[in-house]
Amino acid sequence: MEDKLVTLAIHTYEKAQILKTMLETEGIDVYIHNVNQIQPVIAAGVRVRIKESDLPRALRIIEDSNWFDDDKKKDRSAQSTVKKVLIPIDFSDYSLKACEVGINYAYKTGGEVMIMHAYFSPFFPSAIPMGDTMAYQINEEESVQNVLKQVKQDMKNICEVIDKKMEAGELPRLEYNYVLREGLPEEEIVAYCKEYRPSLVVMGTRGKGQKELDLIGSVTGEVIEVNKGPVLAIPKHVPFTDLSVIKHVAFATSFSQSDLIAFDKFMEIMKGFDINIHIFNISTSRNEWNEIRLSGVVDYFKKHYPDSTIDFTVLDDGDLLLSVEKFVRDKHIELISLSTQRRGIFARMFSPSIARRMLFHTDTPLLVIHA
Repeated sequence: MEDKLVTLAIHTYEKAQILKTMLETEGIDVYIHNVNQIQPVIAAGVRVRIKESDLPRALRIIEDSNWFDDDKKKDRSAQSTVKKVLIPIDFSDYSLKACEVGINYAYKTGGEVMIMHAYFSPFFPSAIPMGDTMAYQINEEESVQNVLKQVKQDMKNICEVIDKKMEAGELPRLEYNYVLREGLPEEEIVAYCKEYRPSLVVMGTRGKGQKELDLIGSVTGEVIEVNKGPVLAIPKHVPFTDLSVIKHVAFATSFSQSDLIAFDKFMEIMKGFDINIHIFNISTSRNEWNEIRLSGVVDYFKKHYPDSTIDFTVLDDGDLLLSVEKFVRDKHIELISLSTQRRGIFARMFSPSIARRMLFHTDTPLLVIHA
């Protein structure tokens, strides 16, 4: 009987090659899978596979070489943040919707919740005569204190609303905390994510119909572009507050290696939810090649997640956003997940990413994953 192959590790192409060389030196056959043949040196999510009978000896070799020391440290760090949900708010009605979705998600996954608000206090330069400066600084200090006082009251008010919903059974009883930060909201949210290390950020949006100016200025859009962790954007008019009620979730692919990594993260976030997954392509070329590639992607996902229900759809020709809207209607999609990559500020302002464009053209929640 042929000895089947098992996945030993998933690494970048460079680290996979190093591991392959180390094991082959010890007489163990190693096979590299999922390599981007066009640009192999930048491939991510490369699987290092060996024969099952060689697994015990390979693990001993790796352990003796301390190969996984750095990865173990990263894993421990990730485990300490796995069930943290951060909910940045601005006290609007769609912020409350984000709180409800985030709290329900944390309750279902055994997580904790941190509600965050970042407020901005204007800075006034004191390039005025010295005689007036002292009085001006006093007034400025009073102004800052008034802003902070109002922010604390607003936070108290929304917490009271949340507590009442918990008491009435509209939300599950769950302990939560809040934090206030002074500064530009998008900058403070990203900075706090580096400290708190949430596994998911849940943010509210106005949804479909925002002005094009908001495409550049939206805090949620900026956080999606810059933050390295997953961000769930909840439009104002979403009819549900609990992800456990949704049945149809779409995952967008551009047939890149990064999508394989993003899908693993997506499955971890949606773990325990009973959903049907619909894979679709981020392009509007309805041709045989796209259908073949989509079929291959779905087969790959089914192999690694055999208990999941997964199918695929090739989008219609024409405008991408219109094609996505039709796909969402036809398949009754209740959440869309897609991957994005960090880009420069110039590119973000003048050539918005697919994730950011979709944020303002749909009332369907978006789960955006950096890969």
